[in-house]
Amino acid sequence: MTADSSLTAPGVEYAATASEAYRAALAVIESVEPRIAAATRKELADQRDSLKLIASENYASPAVLLTMGTWFSDKYAEGTIGHRFYAACQNVDTVEALAAEHARELFGAPYAYAQPHSGIDANLVAYWAILATRIEAPGLAELGAKNVNDLSEQDWEALRAKLGNQRLLGMSLETGGHLTHGFRPNVSGKMFHQRSYGTDPETGLIDYAAVAAAAREFKPLILVAGYSAYPRRVNFATMREIADEVGATLLVDMAHFAGLVAGKVFTGDEDPVPHAHVTTTTTHKSLRGPRGGLVLATEEYAPAVDKGCPMVLGGPLSHVMAAKAVALAEARQPAFREYAQAVADNAKALADGFLKRGARLVTGGTDNHLVLLDVTSFGLTGRQAESALLDAGVVTNRNSIPADPNGAWYTSGIRFGTPALTTRGFGAAEFDRVAELVVDVLKNTQPAAASNGPSKAKYTLADGVADRVHAASAEILAANPLYPGLTL
Repeated sequence: MTADSSLTAPGVEYAATASEAYRAALAVIESVEPRIAAATRKELADQRDSLKLIASENYASPAVLLTMGTWFSDKYAEGTIGHRFYAACQNVDTVEALAAEHARELFGAPYAYAQPHSGIDANLVAYWAILATRIEAPGLAELGAKNVNDLSEQDWEALRAKLGNQRLLGMSLETGGHLTHGFRPNVSGKMFHQRSYGTDPETGLIDYAAVAAAAREFKPLILVAGYSAYPRRVNFATMREIADEVGATLLVDMAHFAGLVAGKVFTGDEDPVPHAHVTTTTTHKSLRGPRGGLVLATEEYAPAVDKGCPMVLGGPLSHVMAAKAVALAEARQPAFREYAQAVADNAKALADGFLKRGARLVTGGTDNHLVLLDVTSFGLTGRQAESALLDAGVVTNRNSIPADPNGAWYTSGIRFGTPALTTRGFGAAEFDRVAELVVDVLKNTQPAAASNGPSKAKYTLADGVADRVHAASAEILAANPLYPGLTL
C-alpha cells in the first residue's frame, strides 16, 4: 500500500454521510429519468472493477463531486469578482475568490484565474491574454488610442494585422506535446504562425540546445513548454532562459503534472510557476479535482487574463469553480504531498515492471506520472493493444510515439498513468503486478487480417487470457477499494 489515500476514504463517518447523500440524490434523479440513475450507478461499478491507467484521469473525492451538484449551477456570472454583468452574484464572488486564493497559495503564483471550463479554454485565455498584453496594448498606443472604442475601421485593420500571424513555438504532438500547443488542425495552429520542436531521435529527451536554436531562428512571440505524453521532467529555468533570449513569453501547460507541482515533487527548476510568465492547468488529472481549468500569471499578464470572460469564455460554471476551491483546499493538506510522491514512485515501479519483462519504453523509463509503451515490439498497433487490454479490464489510451509509423489514429504506443490507481492505494508491488498483467495480454494478442491485408485495428486475444487477467486484477482491486464504505 502507498501513502494514505484519505481524500477518497477519510473515515467511516464520512463514508456513511456520503452514502446517504448519494442515495438521496440518485432517488431524486430516478424519479425523473431512471435510466440516468442506472447509468450513474453502473459507472461507479465499472470504475470500481477496472484497472484505470489513463494518465489524464483520476478519482475526485466525494466532497468535490457533491459540490458540483448545487444551485450554483443556476447562476449566470459573466465578468469578474465584484464586477459582474448580472445581479445577485455575491456568493459566486465568494466562490471564485476562494478558488483563486487556494490556487495562489498552493502554487505560489501572484495571480490565479479560476473561470476556464477546461484546459483548452485555459490555453485560449492565455494565448489571447499574451496577444493583448504584447500586441494589442502597444498597438493601441501606436495608433494614439486609449481603448478599442477610439479605433476607426482602418485602425482595426492595422491592429488585426498586428494580432494575426504571430509566432508560436511548442512541442510537437508526436513527441509528447498537446493539440493546443500549435497542432495545425487545432485552433492554436490556426491562430498562430507555428513551428514545433521535438525530442532527440536517439534518447527521446528534449534537446534544449535544439530548442534554443529553433527559437533563435524562428523568433516566436510565445514559447510553449509542457506535455501530455512525455515521460520525463522539464527544466523550466532553461526554457525561460531560451524565451528571454529571443524576447518570447514563456507559457507552460502543466495540465498533466499539476499535482506533482502542487505536491512539491517538482521543485526548483522543475517547478514551472516561478519561471513561466503564464501557467495553465486542468484541475482534474493529477490534481484530483473537478474537470476544469486554471490560469496562473505574473502581474504583467494578470489584467488581460482577468478579461477571459468575455474575451474567450462565456458564463463561468460557478458550481465547478466551487468544486475547484474544495479540491485545491484538499491539495493544500499534508496528505496530498504524500499522494503526489507516491504517484511518481509508482510510475517508476510500473516502468521497471515493464522493462524487466522485456517491454520497450519511450525514453527508457519515466520520472513523472506517466509511462509510454512502444507496442510495436509486440507486433501490434496502439489501437489493437488498447482494445485487447480493455477486453481484459485494463483501461488505457493509445498514443503516438516519436516518428510513429502508424500515425495519430492507430498509433504505435500506449500511455499509462499512475494517478488514479495511486488514489486507490496501489503501491510499487501492485504496479509491478499490473505491468505483468499488461504484458500477459499483449504477448497473447495477435493482429488479425482484413479483406485487403493486415489490419491495424482488428486483433485476436488468446482464449482464457481476458478471464485470467480479470480475475487477477479483481484481487488487487478488492484489496484497494474505490470509495470504501460508499454504498448506493
